[in-house]
Amino acid sequence: MKVTVNGTDREVPTDTNVTQLLACLKILPERITVEINLDVIRREAYDHSHLEDGDLIEIISFFGGGADVG
Repeated sequence: MKVTVNGTDREVPTDTNVTQLLACLKILPERITVEINLDVIRREAYDHSHLEDGDLIEIISFFGGGADVG
């Protein structure tokens, strides 16, 4: 089936869940947030959140940095 991940179309097997998608993309779940069709998915629900054909997925990563306050 086809899903869109951060604006890129991808083919994934039927019954893929968020954990499997992240493993396929080699993304560690510790510092990201996943949205499916604009709904934020809680990390505890990744194993139970199965993708559906046509889903729009956003994977948002966080990183440190910012203004120097010295």
